[in-house]
Amino acid sequence: MSLQVILGNFALILFVLMVITGVIWFLDVFYLAKQRRAAANRALAEYDARAAKATADGIKLDNQGKRAELEAGILRQPTWIEYSGSFFPVIALVFFLRSFLYEPFKIPSSSMVPTLLVGDLILVNKFTYGIRLPVINKKIVQINDPQRGDVMVFKYPMDMSQDYIKRVIGVPGDKITYENKRLTVNGVEVKYAPLADYLGEERMVYNKQFEENLSGVSHRILNDEGKPTYTRESVFPFPHSENCQYRYEGFTCVVPAGNYFMMGDNRDNSLDSRYWGFVPDKNIVGKAFFVWMNLGNLRRIGSIR
Repeated sequence: MSLQVILGNFALILFVLMVITGVIWFLDVFYLAKQRRAAANRALAEYDARAAKATADGIKLDNQGKRAELEAGILRQPTWIEYSGSFFPVIALVFFLRSFLYEPFKIPSSSMVPTLLVGDLILVNKFTYGIRLPVINKKIVQINDPQRGDVMVFKYPMDMSQDYIKRVIGVPGDKITYENKRLTVNGVEVKYAPLADYLGEERMVYNKQFEENLSGVSHRILNDEGKPTYTRESVFPFPHSENCQYRYEGFTCVVPAGNYFMMGDNRDNSLDSRYWGFVPDKNIVGKAFFVWMNLGNLRRIGSIR
């Protein structure tokens, strides 16, 4: 595992921090604290013996204040142990929430416009598609399978340190045809309804906008009339590429078992399965379901469809 992958894996960093602070916390609770207590008892016994001797010699001492100060000084946790004990439960809680329940992400690109905009802060459900072991992302409990139309976060097959978000177009066994910017799934043409042209906020240009009904899931997509259906020169070699047939006007792919075909809603401005192939089940991170904040546009807050 390269340094770039390690630094890009926030779950791994959290896990390491949780283990380090947890070990220190347990070591302190079950060993070091007892050692400090024993040292304090010895010191107090010696102090009491000296105080008793001084009293016998007729010397009056302020025993209580100095005795309490001596005890507190010995029992005080070292700074590194104190901070570790404070951070451990917080790190453990964050690690549990991000690993098994919900994980936040920020949308960095316009590939999912108009559904998701650059700067959207979203929540991803980590258990919808099954419970996975954190860090290694191995599924241990099967719950649901991704469905056509789901907006899904996954590890980019070409670089596992990057998280991508696209819409599920094809599930295992599906035959996906994309010609002249229109989808056909298993021989059935996907229905499109024209909408008002969409003005992009980044480039301030209008794009054709349609409502796409994919297996009962309606969502908006964009088409750029100035761009082709796909660019053959941009297609990378990828696993199971023999399942795809590319033509001038489009392509047809049969989704292999355990894989998914993904596309962005901003169809002509999205690097997706057309170019780098299928997403294996082991790459799945979770299902995006809610925009919880966009600092530039608070009206963006709401569910994702």
